Amino acid sequence: QVQVVESGGDSVQAGGSLRLSCVVSGYSTNTICMGWFRQAPGKEREGVAAIYTGGHKTYYADSVKGRFTISQENGKNTAYLQMNSLKPEDTAMYYCATEGGPCTELEAYGYNFWGQGTQVTVSS
Repeated sequence: QVQVVESGGDSVQAGGSLRLSCVVSGYSTNTICMGWFRQAPGKEREGVAAIYTGGHKTYYADSVKGRFTISQENGKNTAYLQMNSLKPEDTAMYYCATEGGPCTELEAYGYNFWGQGTQVTVSS
């Protein structure tokens, strides 16, 4: 059974940084896609970043390019989201999700397994 566990959410001031972690277990392969999504109250879920562990290909939403970096721990189904220059509009519940094989980029429909989420709050 595939499990997805996120951690690292916190409250920070604008301009600060956070690093989120995502650990996926239960896959028989380590070439998977791992993505980060976020959802703020009253807003639709938004794809933030994704990485295909088979080729290190990455995808980013325009709203986070240059500020967020997704990376993986080699040989493990573990991914990180380094978030710098945080803004109040980054406040949301952040979810890690995974799908076997290459990423359907930041389209949520392609991701089969989801974590419970970790809260990120950025104050001005």
